[in-house]
Amino acid sequence: MEAPLPSSDPYKFLNITLNSDGSLTRHRDFPKLPPTEQSKDIPLNQNNNTFIRIFKPRNIPPESKLPILVYFHGGGFILYSASSAPFHESCTKMTGRLQAIILSVEYRLAPEHRLPAAYDDAVEAILWLRDQARGAINGGDCDAWLKDGVDFSKCFVMGSSSGGNIVYNVALRVVDTDLSPVKIQGLIMNQAFFGGVEPSDSESRLKDDRICPLTATHLLWSLCLPNGVDRDHVYSNPIKSSGPQEKDKMGRFPSTLINGYGGDPLVDRQRHVAEMLTSRGVHVETRFDKDGFHACELFDGNKAKALYETVEAFMKSCSSTGPSSNM
Repeated sequence: MEAPLPSSDPYKFLNITLNSDGSLTRHRDFPKLPPTEQSKDIPLNQNNNTFIRIFKPRNIPPESKLPILVYFHGGGFILYSASSAPFHESCTKMTGRLQAIILSVEYRLAPEHRLPAAYDDAVEAILWLRDQARGAINGGDCDAWLKDGVDFSKCFVMGSSSGGNIVYNVALRVVDTDLSPVKIQGLIMNQAFFGGVEPSDSESRLKDDRICPLTATHLLWSLCLPNGVDRDHVYSNPIKSSGPQEKDKMGRFPSTLINGYGGDPLVDRQRHVAEMLTSRGVHVETRFDKDGFHACELFDGNKAKALYETVEAFMKSCSSTGPSSNM
C-alpha cells in the first residue's frame, strides 16, 4: 500500500498532539506484542519503566556459543517500543537468521524524557549485559538464557533510525569503559537518524518524502533534543559539532557497518557519518542501496532479507578477525 502524501502539519503527519504539560498524546501506534516462547522481558530500570526483550533462536545446536546483538528500535526518539509489532517481528526473524541472542532495549521516549535519556538507558543496558557476563563467569547472578551457550566476547550493537543514532552515541559513552568479559566487536547503524540546521542534498531533494518528510524530521528533533538547542547540537549533527574529545573517542570505535537507501532523505547524513568515522581511522563498511526508503526493511521482505544477509556477513567478518578496539 502506498504511503499517503505528507501533511503540511507535521503533528498531523506523525499523529501526535503536544500537551500543555510538555507530554505527547500518541494517537496511533503499532500494536504491542507480548513475549513469545522464544522471547521474554527482563526489567532494566523499574523507576524508568525500561526493560530488555531477549530473543533466542529455535533449535540451538548443543554446545554452541552464540553471539549477542544489542538492538535499539527506531521511531524518531518519540515513538514506539521494543514490543511494537514491526520491531518485535524483525528481531524474531533476525535471531533465527543470525543465530544470535538479541537484546532489544526499551528506552525512554521524548519529549517526556529528552535526550540524553535514551542514551543513558542504552548505556545502562550495556552495563547490565556486562554484569550478566561477569555473573556467568563468577557464579553470580545471570539470566538462564545468557548463562550457557553465549559468547560474551562476540557482542554487536545495532540500531535502526533513531536507534542507529543511539548506537553512535552509546559507543562514545562506553568506549573507555571496562566491559570485560563483554567485547563489542562491531557497531551496526541502519538508516541512522542524524540532522542539522542546513539541509543536506538528499533532504532537499526528498523534502516531501512520504515516509520521512523534512517538516516531520525537524519536529522530531525539536521534541527530542535538550531544550534551547538547535539541530546542529552534537547529538544530532556530530559532523559539525564534535569536539576534540568526541573525535578522539570515535577513533577507537570497533568495525562499523552503515546501511542506507537512496530513497531515504537521511541518506546523505549517513554517508557523511561514514566518512567522518573513516577519517578517524575506524574500519567502516557501507551498504547503500539505490532503491528503498526509510524503514523499508520493516515492510518489504526482500529488503529485510538483504539487510539480514549484510549484517550476518559483517558479524562473521568481525568474529574472524577479532575485535578492532578495546570496547
